Amino acid sequence: MTSPSPAATSLPDGGEPSYYQRHIFFCLNQRENGEAACAQHAAQAAFDHCKAKVRALGLAGAGQVRVNKAGCLDRCAAGPVAVVYPEAVWYTYVDQQDIDEIVESHLKNGRVVERLLTPAGVGR
Repeated sequence: MTSPSPAATSLPDGGEPSYYQRHIFFCLNQRENGEAACAQHAAQAAFDHCKAKVRALGLAGAGQVRVNKAGCLDRCAAGPVAVVYPEAVWYTYVDQQDIDEIVESHLKNGRVVERLLTPAGVGR
């Protein structure tokens, strides 16, 4: 069993640490009524690519990074979207290179990818 990294075991406020250091959720929602939805923009492929990249870099697991599917995150007009917690940083991505940049910069090194931020106020 692997022990959590130091970053995941200490919180500045003294509270309980999160099980994961970072957690990224990909909206994979599909709408049947023709409205905008992330699934129309290869969201599943982006999720699969991110999950594989995180594993390949040895970032997956307790105390590190978790990559998860999500239903509608209600930011459809900006889709496809993903959100990284605990920072609550929203990303709009276009291709696998964008996903690689999110993994390397944010998930691995904690640096937000400014150029991929979802515009504030863009919802459904």
